Amino acid sequence: MNKAKQAKKPIIFVLSIDTEEEWDWSGPFPQRHGDVQNILQVPAFHTILSSFNIRPTYFVDYAVLETAQSIENMQRVIQQQNCEIGAHMHPWCNPPYFGDVGEAQSHVINLPVEEVAAKVKALVSKIEQTLDVTPKSFRSGRWGIDGKVMNLLFQNGFNVDSSVYPYYKNEFFSCIGSPPTPYWAALDKPLEQTTVQNMFEVPVTVGFNRENFDFWNRVHYLFTQPPLSWTRFNGFAWHTRLMRKNYLCPELSSVADMINLCDIAIDKGYPMLHMYMHSSSLLENRNNMLGQSNAFNHLCGSIEQVVSYLEKNYEVEFCTISEAADKLKS
Repeated sequence: MNKAKQAKKPIIFVLSIDTEEEWDWSGPFPQRHGDVQNILQVPAFHTILSSFNIRPTYFVDYAVLETAQSIENMQRVIQQQNCEIGAHMHPWCNPPYFGDVGEAQSHVINLPVEEVAAKVKALVSKIEQTLDVTPKSFRSGRWGIDGKVMNLLFQNGFNVDSSVYPYYKNEFFSCIGSPPTPYWAALDKPLEQTTVQNMFEVPVTVGFNRENFDFWNRVHYLFTQPPLSWTRFNGFAWHTRLMRKNYLCPELSSVADMINLCDIAIDKGYPMLHMYMHSSSLLENRNNMLGQSNAFNHLCGSIEQVVSYLEKNYEVEFCTISEAADKLKS
């Protein structure tokens, strides 16, 4: 879609990175500790992002802050003063520990409030001690947010959350019905918008290759459930582009699909685009969902192509997540 001859629409662009340990996602969670070799790649990756004018937000989890070398690498990035450090909680490697973590317990919202409170305090303290930063933005590991967690975040000094994953639900949590664009979230019902200005929710950008996202999400979900799931309609629809769920994520979507999503979102009046990814994908590993063997270069190339397209066709303002929130709050 060529919009070069039209007046350029303004759009805010945010890239957030879940900065965390690497492991085989098909296996068990790495209890209590994790390998963080991928953090060695972050300074070089950050330099490339800076050349694109991107001001990334790194949602850092506890495992990253247990190794001197990974702490040093994150400090090198912070010293450039063109990024934000947020907090990212993985219950399986964030003390204090209350037993091994399985699938249900891997979602923060499934934990007792006392456990979440203790883990939030430990995570914030660790970030302050190692990176000399007090985080104001948060993302739960594996997504999802509820009233008890949102209240805890507010009580612990956070003012921006990014745990809502639009148009998604599973057996452990649901984000269905939440606004797909940034909003003031009700503390007790954070999937609902409110006029009370306590916590600002900044969802990632997810949608479809057709404009009515809510309608197509209902169709998509309907065909994931029996008895219609046997038809495999969603697979057919994806391959024929009749209906394709797209993510502003270079791990999950092609450049063409991400650009298509950006165009539709901007046409729908989205005030910002929120790209997201995992630091662990900077390494060669079996979790790279697009099957690329040169993960680092692939991610950099995909991001560059999307950003270049946006800068050619729109008036882009690059922000960290809190910078974007401050602009959109007004």
